[in-house]
Amino acid sequence: FKTNCMACHQETGQGIPGAFPPLAGSDFLNADPNRAIVTITGGLQGKVTVNGQVYDGVMPSWSLTDEDIANVINYIYANWGNSGHTVTVDQVKANRVTPK
Repeated sequence: FKTNCMACHQETGQGIPGAFPPLAGSDFLNADPNRAIVTITGGLQGKVTVNGQVYDGVMPSWSLTDEDIANVINYIYANWGNSGHTVTVDQVKANRVTPK
């Protein structure tokens, strides 16, 4: 998390209002673990609504191992009042977006 996510989403997971959405208590993130995998592996561009606020930016895709992606998502889900979902390495493999 500290290496790849913290600069934008901050150490507390609160993000930066108007620029980078929060991971803490994120309705977008908590709604669908597979979407979280797709977002990390494929990136995200354009408008997204998180906790009622619209963000319009770019999140790069990350070239991390399946295990690292599962670990970072599980860390996020286990903290900041998130859902506690568990993501497996096999789930990451099944939902990974291959960069073009």
